[in-house]
Amino acid sequence: MQIRPCTPADLSAVTAIYQHHVLHGSGSFEIEPPDLTEMTHRYDDVISKPLPYLVAILDDAVLGYAYANFFRPRPAYRFCVENSVYVAQNTTQKGIGRALMTELMRQCEVLGARQMVAVIGDSANKASISLHTSLGFSHTGQLQATGWKHNRWLDTVLMQKTLGLGNESSPSSLN
Repeated sequence: MQIRPCTPADLSAVTAIYQHHVLHGSGSFEIEPPDLTEMTHRYDDVISKPLPYLVAILDDAVLGYAYANFFRPRPAYRFCVENSVYVAQNTTQKGIGRALMTELMRQCEVLGARQMVAVIGDSANKASISLHTSLGFSHTGQLQATGWKHNRWLDTVLMQKTLGLGNESSPSSLN
């Protein structure tokens, strides 16, 4: 398996992976899956910052993707990124999410990010919570009944990981 930067040619596969999660999962609070045009717009937004947008590839197939975006748009948040990671149906528990997240954290640290936040849809999303915990994220909070999807209330789980020097020195980069 190879982890590499996502390219526009990968976006059809990325869109299909995400559409499955929107329709069948609770990790995303979107109700209607975005189309390729919208996913391309989102991709362009991330890489224009420039922040990492990665794919996991095996035998020319996209098995998953991960990207980081600024946690919030205000300038004071510029050293805090939020991650997103999704793997293709029937490829869970194979280390794809871990490989994507490990490289994503490394690249964000190189760029100067000091904190990474995971905003996880559904407190019953054990796979995502376990992945983040195993990568050193700490549980920082849970927002009760913040989403309504699949005819039930869903919580939002907040997790956080310090990158690099964290808050131990003045920041640089990510201007």
